[in-house]
Amino acid sequence: MRALAAILLMASLHPSSDHTRDVEAWRARRMASLKADDGWLTVAGLHWLTPGWNRFAELPAGMEWELSGKRVTLRQNGVERELKSDNPGPADLAAAGNLTLFVIERGGKYGIRVRDTQSPYREKFHGIENYPVDAKWKVAARWLAYETPRRRTLPTVIEGVNEEYEAPGEAEFTLAGRTLRLEPVLSEGRLFFIFRDLTTGRTTYPAGRFLYSDLAQDGVVTLDFNQAYNPPCAFTPYATCPLPLPQNRLSIAVEAGEKTYHME
Repeated sequence: MRALAAILLMASLHPSSDHTRDVEAWRARRMASLKADDGWLTVAGLHWLTPGWNRFAELPAGMEWELSGKRVTLRQNGVERELKSDNPGPADLAAAGNLTLFVIERGGKYGIRVRDTQSPYREKFHGIENYPVDAKWKVAARWLAYETPRRRTLPTVIEGVNEEYEAPGEAEFTLAGRTLRLEPVLSEGRLFFIFRDLTTGRTTYPAGRFLYSDLAQDGVVTLDFNQAYNPPCAFTPYATCPLPLPQNRLSIAVEAGEKTYHME
């Protein structure tokens, strides 16, 4: 009997142990991505373009940018070339010393984003505090598909800049004894959840947090709030993070995932 009890105990612990390892591995990949040369910690500038030729004192001498309709042309040291934006990506890159520059498009507005491998945000990065991994925050949600995807215009942290997405449905789940719903949008072939909860602005980032999941399988979406994470604007003021819509404000405290990152 003792042997059987031990086997049952090990069987009950194994999924939790596997889940913890999975979340920790995801967090390690997340840190590596943030700190990479093309990670968010290197984003050190954003300059919006106006029609015609643009020159920015903060950018290297000899670089000029022309916005003509939806076309952006870079003139660098007298040589001109058209640059493709990140929407749809990938963007064309321009280099100058330790800087990499490329065109972004957000809601019909075009800007030049700057990456700096010597960015102070990267050099002063001190890691992210997380809630302890807890399997109770991994839930199987019922997928409620819309007949046709609905267009959503999401505001961002930059006033006047919006982002357009398609919302394919809602995920319904139970947490803390409550039935809740979140509406994701489609992003890179996955479900992208942008949400707030009762920890927002207290222990977690004031603008809300992000969470990705795979598309529904057999009417079920798996949401693991242990992988809820800070948006890029927590690490650099030059990100254009979308904000949660009112329907994605949860009435519970989701004490899982990343906590607020405090830039020094």
